[in-house]
Amino acid sequence: MRSSVRSYLLVTCGAAIQGFAMAMFLFPNSIPSGGAGGLAVLLNYWFNIPLSFALWFVNFSLLVVAVYWLGNASALGTMYGISITSLSIHFFTVTLPMPSMNLWFDLIIGSVILGFGIGILLRQGVSNGGMGVIALLFSKYRDIPPGRPLLLLNGSIFILTASVIDWMIILLAITSQWISTHIVDIVFKIEVHPRIRKVTHLPASVAWRKK
Repeated sequence: MRSSVRSYLLVTCGAAIQGFAMAMFLFPNSIPSGGAGGLAVLLNYWFNIPLSFALWFVNFSLLVVAVYWLGNASALGTMYGISITSLSIHFFTVTLPMPSMNLWFDLIIGSVILGFGIGILLRQGVSNGGMGVIALLFSKYRDIPPGRPLLLLNGSIFILTASVIDWMIILLAITSQWISTHIVDIVFKIEVHPRIRKVTHLPASVAWRKK
């Protein structure tokens, strides 16, 4: 990750957006936001561990394994992003409790917001955590958008979560992933062109005549 204030501001923004989507739209309906989210939901279901801490713990454990391939700078940025996401989940859950309006409305809106936040993180070379760590590795070494491997890797976690809680979760989780990963690819592919300078250089022949 580029070591700059701008990069960390973008990481903070992306992580907070991701946490907002999880806390306000997905987790209240027990919809896993991804592989790590699914494991966090299971830890909450089995051991009544707060979702914010469970998500941080799962992400941290996976990140430790991938530090070698991501590099220290990217790993540090990812850990920072994971912490901001977990704090955001706790903050929004406590301060903005919002009853679920409609399952499919929450699913669609939450997935779009989630994908936007993840896309911002991945553009900074920072994983959103969980299976996103592995998806970022695929994107880096295979030169492909991270959305597709992210969808495939999370599928196994969804099956496990659904088998424990409710099989309906598979449909909801895969739909959420399909929406969010498409948004991730859109955000990831956006090209930001540098500002074109208004001052242009004179052709060599004109410059010679001006001498």
